Amino acid sequence: MKYPHSESLKKNRDFQLIYKEGKSCANRYLVLYVKENGTNRNRFGVSVSKKVGNSVVRHRITRLIRESYRLHEDMFNSGLDMAVIARVSAKGKGLQEIRSALLHLGKLQGVIKE
Repeated sequence: MKYPHSESLKKNRDFQLIYKEGKSCANRYLVLYVKENGTNRNRFGVSVSKKVGNSVVRHRITRLIRESYRLHEDMFNSGLDMAVIARVSAKGKGLQEIRSALLHLGKLQGVIKE
């Protein structure tokens, strides 16, 4: 079965809604907000604050988070809006650490299929 690819969250009001109404979980590197969106697709957004570093650092972290999600997209339940916020401690971490942090949060939130 081919899964529909996730769309990305871009609008500020979408992020604000998830922050307000979604459930959040955090670990050392990331914070994950999850909210059901009533469709059969996922929407995935990444936010990295200026506290984390300059634009080069922030874009690198964003790419790592997106890639971690892309590689494991089929493990996540569908019909969710997910927003990931990178913490300052994520700076300088590699794909492995970011990937395991994302999967860890997915399990905590109960949004990963067994």
